[in-house]
Amino acid sequence: MNDSAAPAPPADHDVLAPAAADLRMAVFRFARRLRAERAIDAMSDGQFAVLAVLKVYGAHSLGELAERERVTAPSMNRTVNCLEESGWVQRAPDEDDRRKVNVSLTEAGLEVVEETVRRRDAWVEEVLADLDDADRAALARAAAIMEEAAAK
Repeated sequence: MNDSAAPAPPADHDVLAPAAADLRMAVFRFARRLRAERAIDAMSDGQFAVLAVLKVYGAHSLGELAERERVTAPSMNRTVNCLEESGWVQRAPDEDDRRKVNVSLTEAGLEVVEETVRRRDAWVEEVLADLDDADRAALARAAAIMEEAAAK
């Protein structure tokens, strides 16, 4: 007996297309609303993304940040310059290769990330609190499905 799940039968485009559009728009609206919850109103999404990367993964060179965020090196340099001027990141020579410069979070940058995450989590908790158990379970399952899809 085969333990793997049988592949799903092909779905009809006429059914999938509207469902795909609805899901895409719902995810877009939810993400936009979630991004509105931030510690610094004037901070761009791109700037926050850099701070979040540095918090999660540690110091990066400009090139590594640009590659991770899928932007050009000059664009990342402008973003890092803004963050540095605001006191949220700092540059320092790499310990192993003095020609390389790494960007890392400052304590102020860490506080911005933590406060933004706190605000975003609080908003999502408010949304979840308004739902019944069945809807919360459906969202938990949807989140797992979306994680799987994003990993493909």
